[in-house]
Amino acid sequence: MVGGFSILLWVGAFLCYIAFGIQYSNNPSSSLDNVYLGSVLILVVILTGVFAYYQEAKSTNIMSSFSKMIPQQALVIRDSEKKVIPAEQLVAGDIVEVKGGDQIPADIRVLSAQGCRVDNSCLTGESEPQSRCCEFTHENPLETKNICFYSTTCLEGTATGLVISTGDRTIIGHIASLASGVGNEKTPIAIEIEHFVHMVAGVAVSIGVLFFIIAVCLKYQVLDAIIFLISIIVANVPEGLLATVTVTLSLTAKRMAKKNCLVKNLEAVETLGSTSIICSDKTGTLTQNRMTVAHLWFDNQIFVADTSEDHSNQLFDQSSRTWASLSKIITLCNRAEFKPGQESVPIMKKTVVGDASETALLKFSEVILGDVMEIRKRNRKVAEIPFNSTNKFQLSIHETEDPNDKRFLLVMKGAPERVLEKCSTVMIHGEEQPLDKSTAKAFHMAYMELGGLGERVLGFCHLYLPADKFPENYSFDIDTMNFPTSNLCFVGLLSMIDPPRSTVPDAVTKCRSAGIKVIMVTGDHPITAKAIAKSVGIISANSETVEDIANRLNVAVEQVNKRDAKAAVVTGQELKDMSPEQLDEILSNYPEIVFARTSPQQKLIIVEGCQRQDAVVAVTGDGVNDSPALKKADIGIAMGIAGSDAAKNAADMVLLDDNFASIVTGVEEGRLIFDNLKKTIAYTLTKNIAELCPFLIYIIVGLPLPIGTITILFIDLGTDIIPSIALAYEKAESDIMNRKPRHKKRDRLVNAPLAVYSYLHIGLMQALGAFVVYFTVYAQEGFQPTSLINLRVDWEKDDVNDLEDSYGQEWTRYQRRHLEWIGYTGFFTGILVQQIADLIIRKTRRNSIFQQGLFRNKVIWVGIASQIIIGLILSYGLGSVTALSFAVLRPQYWFVAVPHAILIWVYDEVRKLFIRLYPGSWWDKNMYY
Repeated sequence: MVGGFSILLWVGAFLCYIAFGIQYSNNPSSSLDNVYLGSVLILVVILTGVFAYYQEAKSTNIMSSFSKMIPQQALVIRDSEKKVIPAEQLVAGDIVEVKGGDQIPADIRVLSAQGCRVDNSCLTGESEPQSRCCEFTHENPLETKNICFYSTTCLEGTATGLVISTGDRTIIGHIASLASGVGNEKTPIAIEIEHFVHMVAGVAVSIGVLFFIIAVCLKYQVLDAIIFLISIIVANVPEGLLATVTVTLSLTAKRMAKKNCLVKNLEAVETLGSTSIICSDKTGTLTQNRMTVAHLWFDNQIFVADTSEDHSNQLFDQSSRTWASLSKIITLCNRAEFKPGQESVPIMKKTVVGDASETALLKFSEVILGDVMEIRKRNRKVAEIPFNSTNKFQLSIHETEDPNDKRFLLVMKGAPERVLEKCSTVMIHGEEQPLDKSTAKAFHMAYMELGGLGERVLGFCHLYLPADKFPENYSFDIDTMNFPTSNLCFVGLLSMIDPPRSTVPDAVTKCRSAGIKVIMVTGDHPITAKAIAKSVGIISANSETVEDIANRLNVAVEQVNKRDAKAAVVTGQELKDMSPEQLDEILSNYPEIVFARTSPQQKLIIVEGCQRQDAVVAVTGDGVNDSPALKKADIGIAMGIAGSDAAKNAADMVLLDDNFASIVTGVEEGRLIFDNLKKTIAYTLTKNIAELCPFLIYIIVGLPLPIGTITILFIDLGTDIIPSIALAYEKAESDIMNRKPRHKKRDRLVNAPLAVYSYLHIGLMQALGAFVVYFTVYAQEGFQPTSLINLRVDWEKDDVNDLEDSYGQEWTRYQRRHLEWIGYTGFFTGILVQQIADLIIRKTRRNSIFQQGLFRNKVIWVGIASQIIIGLILSYGLGSVTALSFAVLRPQYWFVAVPHAILIWVYDEVRKLFIRLYPGSWWDKNMYY
């Protein structure tokens, strides 16, 4: 983006040198002008380029810290000897051992495992730990249980495995190759700036060539015609816009950094504002990436648990004796423990040794019951059977803390159906009752309801062992199981889920009101994905999928009209069998979509499908599996805390607080950038007509030149720079988040209404006001407007020192040149005064400036003050420096253009009023830029 402006600016600088070189050949006294102007122009280019580079480099340097990784070690068996070697030295065929807490050093096929469970969340999006065994269970490598993947973590247990892939050949390596193979596309703002550069260059060259031809036809010397050509081109080059755009993007990037959004690429901010589809990962992005207790079922009733991030507001009945028994089972039948030395850390932020489910149970019981570790000490564990995939339950036996009760307490948790089959009674309101059909039916209904919400359900039961058969010194043997594991008492169910972040539903609602479609793309189970999508609003409460409609009508899915469904849940297996056209049909016909069980390759296909809809696509994610899609998207957004290094490196923006709601802030900031750039460009283009018209009138009518090239550059690089930058601080208009996203092929940064309004409406008004000042200056000195027509030839003759004005006064060449400089200065002040009005009206495009607040943006007033101060310095402080072509101006000339400035203000307020009164009308379509 910066390159396009830089080229245009360098071309302008080169043309200036040519023009001044030609002038110098005719008039050596202008050499100081050449040196001064060239130095200023090159200085602006260099400083702006350095500033842009600094902003980009600073973000890049921050991100480089993410790539610092500690070399990984692996325990390998070679030559019948165990060795610890760097992971990069592993080769296919090595035998490695891993234990709880280790990172898997390569893709390995499990040969033997004991209670091994791995965290695959960064790879597949599953927040639950996945058990590993030596049995082949699925053809898909990501689904089978006998493979552990490089970079995932072994949470508990041990495993021995055969290395089958290393480096680029691992699943992670394939994903990295997939990401690196995705090219960097131009951002929407870069395309818009390129379009603007082409437009400005085309207009400048076309007008310059046209009037070069006119000048030649009017028998001007070819040398003079070339100077006209170059002057017209220079007048159309917005020299200050490069600095303005760079500063605008940099200011926004800094503003977003304060809101925990690290912008790696300055242009990415505006891209986010143009976003029409957000493809969001579930685990860690929409959810908290931690299992949390969501519901409880006891006493034949389902209770809702507090899933907020502090668990502080539990509303279920804690006075029930059934809850007292259930809470004891939850506390004792749990191997998870808090790491020591965290006394001052809030419970929900404490580090736990244990898997995700047991961590959730531990924190849940700690919040409600208090010191769990102390409760365990008072109820000493004497025997335990850990959970395994064969038994599907965990059992432990404890001494009881009641000194009057010498019985042992057996507690069990596990898969609900497996736990229930070991029970003969059920606890209702603290009393044991026989487990009859009605109770079993209530259990199954609760189990199905909670499972249908996409939650992981666990069953809990207990049994007090009779003291006569199990005395205090009884020796429990878990191998022979010399204790009962049947006829237990079923106490209740508890379900867990990775809950959505509290800020996500509101953020999704804001996205929907802003016309942005949010699509969930996850590797998790379809039921879980759909449940989370409903809880955060990606699928509305009243929306149904084809399957939902079929179930409601009790008909086959094939009999349902797909157009009747508002939502769709598509699995990776279904996506695998789809053609691009079928995918496009789903993306275009369903406003609410969830993709579940997707692979990294399929995430990439979904993003490409969205881009085929001419959508600007943002992708959010934190896992390695998200990196190809993050790279392919128009803007990739990674999570800074839970995100993997691969995701952060592939993304354009990093959310340092992992808060999805920050994306909404980014959308508003991005739309504000686009708005403010439009306002800046409109403000900049307006004066181009006022700068261009003097040369056209000079050629066609033959007036003495109203404004010099150096004077133009003082406007572009002096008085207009700070006001242009001030527009970057303008606040958002009230409707900014209620508009539809801009279409990247139709809603251009510089469109026809903007060009027409800036050039032909306000621009011509400014030119007229500046000419009024010009004619006033000459009339005051003795030259009536009519006497200036065709005066140019005699005016510029160096040997004519007796040129008469309208009153017969004779003017020498030196006097005429001084008057010409006064005319330059008068024309300059005319543009300056009207640009103040132009700056104020550019605060809004639709709202009245009184609605927006005239004084909300204090930087605007700094810009206005800078214009006036620079104008005063040039007119009075440097007015005697002849090389600058300025002269001391009478104070009253400053007020000649004020009525035109007021006219500009009133005219624009009327334009905005009609736009608000008649939305969608011809006036709205043609006068709203």
